[in-house]
This record gives sequence, C-alpha cells and structure tokens, in this order.
Amino acid sequence: MAWTNLGVPKWAFRKGLTDLGNGAYAYLQPDGSWGWSNAGLVVDGDQSLLVDTLFDVPLTQQMLDAMRDAEPRATAHIDRVVNTHANGDHCHGNELVADAEIIASKAAAEEMEELPPAVLAAIVANTRNDDSRMARFIQKAFGPFQFEGIQHTPPNRTFEKELSLEVGDKRVELLEVGPAHTRGDVLVHVPADRTIFTGDILFVEGTPIIWAGPVGNWIAACDRILSLGVETVVPGHGPITDLRGVEAVKAYLEYVHDEARKRYDAGLSALDAAKDIELGDFSAWSDPERIAVNVDTLYREFSDGSATDTGNLLAAMAELADL
Repeated sequence: MAWTNLGVPKWAFRKGLTDLGNGAYAYLQPDGSWGWSNAGLVVDGDQSLLVDTLFDVPLTQQMLDAMRDAEPRATAHIDRVVNTHANGDHCHGNELVADAEIIASKAAAEEMEELPPAVLAAIVANTRNDDSRMARFIQKAFGPFQFEGIQHTPPNRTFEKELSLEVGDKRVELLEVGPAHTRGDVLVHVPADRTIFTGDILFVEGTPIIWAGPVGNWIAACDRILSLGVETVVPGHGPITDLRGVEAVKAYLEYVHDEARKRYDAGLSALDAAKDIELGDFSAWSDPERIAVNVDTLYREFSDGSATDTGNLLAAMAELADL
C-alpha cells in the first residue's frame, strides 16, 4: 500500500487557521517539513487552550492574530498552553503567551533546557557563510526562521502520565506517551469533539524522526490513538488526517525497525544500513534523510549503546540529502 494522499479532502492543507467545528481549530503550516509545524486551539465560552506555539516569534504572532480574529472573546487572553514536546518549533513562541498557564510533561520541560533558542540561533548564524554540506543542510532546515532575541519561556506547570483539564464545559485529556519522538511527548485529546492533536507523534506525508525512542513506545502511542475513537487527527506536521494517517506512521516505524534489525544482524554500520534500506511505500514522503537518525536510534536500542552526537547525525542526514 502506498501511504500517500492521507489528508482529509474537506480540510485543505493551506497556511493558516482551519475551523474544525465546535470550537476546535487547527493552525497549519505547509509544507510541513523542518520547522513548519502545526498547532491547535480549543475554545468554549470565554476560555481557551492553545496547543503549541511555533518556531519563532513572528510566526507565532501571525497565528495568534488569526485566532483572535476568529475567536475574539476566548482568545483576548489565552488561558492555557500545552507544549506537546520540547522541540523548538512547538514552543519557541511561548514568550507571547507568557502570562498563560503553560503546561508540558515533566520530561519535556527538562529537555527544553538543553537546546534553548539562543543555542539554535548561534548554530544557524555560524553556518550562514559556510558552504559545507552540513552547513547547507542546516540552512535549508533552519535558515528561514528568526531565532535571534527569542526569550526562552519554559512551562510553568508540569505533569506525568495523564492530566485532565476543563476548557469551559469541555474536557481535554493530556496523555503522555513519550519517550518516543522526544523524551516527553504528549497527546491532546478532546473526547467530545472526537479530535486529537498529536504533536510530532504524527508526521503526515513526512518522514518521522526518532530522536529519543524506543520505537516500541512510539508504536504503542499510535495504537493508543487508534483506540480512542477519534475522527479528526491534527498532526505535528502535515495535513489534517484521520486514522489512516496514524496507521501510516505506525507502518513506517514497524518497517524501518524490521529492516534495520536485518542489517544490524548482518553487521552493517548504522549509516550503511540507512543508505541500504529501500523506502518503497514511504518514498514519496518528505525528508527521507531522517532515516539516518531513525536507524541510528534503533541500533542504539539493539545494542544498548549510548546516544550519537547530534552533529554526527546532522552530517549523516546531510549526506543522504545530498546537498
């Protein structure tokens, strides 16, 4: 089966705010590649919950302006924010909602301290006039964003495992499913609307990247979404989908796990294995070079080894991207 065209036709994948009905919204950023993440909004009456901010302050301001145009009463002041995980494209805009209750898993909050915006700004600045392959890769992935001057604004409330919230009369469930993509991934489930905001547990029509693992946790997270009876699935990147999008990510993870295991057992290095794996049904997905990280993480699981330096992982992805 070719895992493509997974978006739901009634919701076009276009930049900006999409009304999902009944006070739920998705904010989409095509093309969904590096840094171009999605966010969400849940409102009821005069109360609001924002699911994630964006990679920089200008992008987050555009999003908040669109939300305030659509729901002026509920979003004049954002009551709560949930950061689904620690990656900057889901939390670097937090300074614009600093007076809200900002919630994340305990593991995600701890991970946010390891790569604050100033560090990413320095990495991008230092590669701006460099013509090496890795510098070109970093500029392509992160060059479009404005990291300078971002005020690091961490969560002010954390939880572990599960947390139930009320937005007006609407219940919202926060479900910690990490470590998987990162160390503290969280799903935001709105049962009454049969809607879920998945953060980067789902990349739809884009290649997932297993920064943390283990992959079994990520597969279990997909199974958990499938068990919830949701109809509308807003991924961290890519078009709005339904359960087909969840099944596709699960299938990718299972496939790469099995193919990596064969090559690990045959004695190939992680990078040689990543080069050797044919992506087949998943070859049309964006950012296929992420398989270098995915295989490396799986090899670490197979061997109980230590994490590979991020710089080496970026270099491996740059080699596969052939920039």
